[in-house]
Amino acid sequence: MKNSLTVLYLVIAGLLLLVIGGALMFAPHSFHGSNGIVLGNDPSLLSEIRAPGGLLASSGMIILIGAIRRQLRSPAVQLTALVYGSFGLARLVSMALDGMPSSSIVAATALELIVALVGLAVLWRLRGKFASDQSLEVAPSTGG
Repeated sequence: MKNSLTVLYLVIAGLLLLVIGGALMFAPHSFHGSNGIVLGNDPSLLSEIRAPGGLLASSGMIILIGAIRRQLRSPAVQLTALVYGSFGLARLVSMALDGMPSSSIVAATALELIVALVGLAVLWRLRGKFASDQSLEVAPSTGG
């Protein structure tokens, strides 16, 4: 059951990054417009918006692969915690330095931090499982 919850966590987190990253890459005006942000048509600004979208979309794909391939599951959870945690913490820094953003961005911050914390909890559980698996190994005989 725990394994299927980890897979579900990775699928949801990966799909969310894939959708958000895709929206940033291919529909940045609409995506940011939903938060009342007007981007304009400056190619440099749009490049700066689309590039992180590519990072988010590719991270989402790697996370989804980790949901499918057991040997990539732990690195996928690590990536999930890193991406969501980085965004959430950076938004908190922005709130402290720049003031409060729109309510939808505040909600996104909360979601990002929750997803990151869940990832850390999953990693903690996996770490404990790995440690118990290691303790079951039999040391080789030194024979004489």
